[in-house]
Formats: sequence, structure tokens, C-alpha cells
Amino acid sequence: MRPSGRQLNQMRKVSFERNFSKHAEGSCLVKFGDTHVLCTASLEEKTPPWLRNSGKGWVTAEYGMLPRATGDRMKREAAAGKQGGRTQEIQRLIGRSLRAVVDLGALGEKQITVDCDVIQADGGTRTAAITGGWIALYDCLKWMEARSMTKVEKVLKDHVAAISCGIFANQPVIDLDYLEDSAAETDANFVMTGSGGIVEVQGTAEGAPFSQEEFLKLLALAQDGTRELVAMQKQAIGG
Repeated sequence: MRPSGRQLNQMRKVSFERNFSKHAEGSCLVKFGDTHVLCTASLEEKTPPWLRNSGKGWVTAEYGMLPRATGDRMKREAAAGKQGGRTQEIQRLIGRSLRAVVDLGALGEKQITVDCDVIQADGGTRTAAITGGWIALYDCLKWMEARSMTKVEKVLKDHVAAISCGIFANQPVIDLDYLEDSAAETDANFVMTGSGGIVEVQGTAEGAPFSQEEFLKLLALAQDGTRELVAMQKQAIGG
């Protein structure tokens, strides 16, 4: 039995609240159970120096956790003067995941930054950030479309969503919360597109190595989970 009482293939309750921030061109408060992440997409009329005069735009991401997102207060990374390795790794993952479904040429010489701020953490913050970040990006592009700056369907090639899967108490499970994640024998994150393409897989054996058979079971759970998340994204945007 899982600590939450969920079935092995049952995700936590997922919700998306669009237009959460009044100032951002696109925003979404995403909740995976007790993990809550505010995703905001901000447009800039410029590109990074290496893309200048290329005709291409850029989509990037930043990630952070509020001091009391967890049980104990964490110091702000800004106070330390630098980001931690985990933060950098996660925000790069978010950026790669979103760019996988963006036509940077169709975006033009503009940059969209998707900020993912964890308000409350209970496992799976990066997967929630990617899934909610896509909606914030979509709404930013809709904002641009309303001003004749671009068309969403030209820039966004597909949906992208992410889910964690792992082996907990010798059973493959989906969407691990903190109690499961901290005790899992194997922990993996899957990023997949709406058409079923795999963007990235991060998998780690915390104890004994996992087998190919176990990996395929986790993959099957992730495929079902991301399909469900994409369906929720479509419902949220009215598509």
C-alpha cells in the first residue's frame, strides 16, 4: 500500500490555474497534490547574444524554491550569492523540455523566460514545473498572437508534460510524493510530448540496480501518465 493510499498507477490530483499572475504575459499555478508551483512566462524583445541576427528566438527557464516550500526554512540562494547545482540542473531540464516543442525560427528574435517558483514541495517539483510551464508558455504565445506578433500553432509544435515514476516497496508506482521519493529503490523522471515522443529520461537506482523489465514497467506508467496530463492541458486551454 502506498502511504497516500493511491493505486500503483494513480497520480495525485492535478490542477491548473491560468492567468494567476496579473503582470506576466502567461502564467499558471500548477498543483500535483501538495506540490504547488507558480509558472510565469515573460516576453523580451531580444535574444541571447549568440542568436543575434539569426532570425531565431529562444525559450529558457529559471527554477527556485521559496524558503518555506519544505518542512524547514531554506536560505534563499540569492543570499548565498549563487545557485545550487540542483537548481541549475532542474532549470536546464525545464528549458530543454519546453524548447523540444517550440519552433524557434517561428518565434522570431524574441526570448521567453519561464520562471518556475515552488511555493510548496511534496515531491515531483520538476515534473510539475514542466507540465505547468507549458501552459504558461502557451498563454504567453496567445498574448503575442492577440498583438499580431506570432501565431501559437506556428511556434508550438506539440504539448510536453512530465511525470515521475519509481519503484517503491518493490512495486512500480507513478507520481511519487515526498514520502515515496525519499524511500524509493528507483526514482525516474520522464518528459514526453503529446504525440508520445520521449524528450528526456532521468533514472537512478538508489539501492540495487533496476532491470530492463522494471524500466519498461516504469516507462509504461509514464506513457499513461503523460497522456493523462496532456489531456488535462488540452482541457485547461480549451483545446
